[in-house]
Amino acid sequence: MRLTLRVWRQKNPNTPGQMVSYDVDDISADMSFLEMLDTLNEELILRGDDPIAFDHDCREGICGACSLVINGDAHGPNGASPARTDSRAGGSTTTCQLHMRSFSDGDTIDIEPWRASAFPVVKDLVVDRSSFDRIIQAGGYVSVPTGAAPDAHATPVPKADADFAFEHAECIGCGACVAACPNGSAMLFTSAKVNHLNVLPQGAPERETRVLDMVAQMDDEGFGGCTLAGECATACPKGIPLSSIAAMNKEWLRANRRAKR
Repeated sequence: MRLTLRVWRQKNPNTPGQMVSYDVDDISADMSFLEMLDTLNEELILRGDDPIAFDHDCREGICGACSLVINGDAHGPNGASPARTDSRAGGSTTTCQLHMRSFSDGDTIDIEPWRASAFPVVKDLVVDRSSFDRIIQAGGYVSVPTGAAPDAHATPVPKADADFAFEHAECIGCGACVAACPNGSAMLFTSAKVNHLNVLPQGAPERETRVLDMVAQMDDEGFGGCTLAGECATACPKGIPLSSIAAMNKEWLRANRRAKR
């Protein structure tokens, strides 16, 4: 395939960026999207040009580092899950699992970084997502008693609670929810991190402080407010449901009411 790529180039956070066009040829339909970018970077290096900076790590859809907006979609045309509430849905993927067979010969592809004030651009397609780390650090932990490891069945967990916790623990923190949200909200990410701990008995001691501290940190980071547009759940490559936000709001209201007593 022969493609025209319009890529966001930005030297550093203090330099204005712009879209730059590149033509690539002999692209195999079996290449992943990142392998296609590797091919382009090899050509740029051979020409003595600066290669395009982009994040990647596992390239197996696990880590969430490969975060790109492709033709206006977070993680590309296959990055969206069908709209849903509680049921699981397939078909979503991260950028590294997107293959060039999803495009056609002669296509023009726009490639941009996440667009959010809380995710400042570092260089080109790389953004600083350390705000997510600070939200987790604000309250994402459980108390662990010292001593010998407890038996696996020592603290019974109902299956419904275990399934709920595992569903939310699937969040990989890629930031697609923020990139897709018209408000740049991090509510889906924060709710996933709150809910997967708060529903378990091990998370009960910090249940109230966790949700209050994490939501407060999210607001301090400059993320936008949630208006339940639903784009976050649609873009999430791991299918975190929109109902997760409602569950966190319930936790926050409960904790806030008890804190004021």
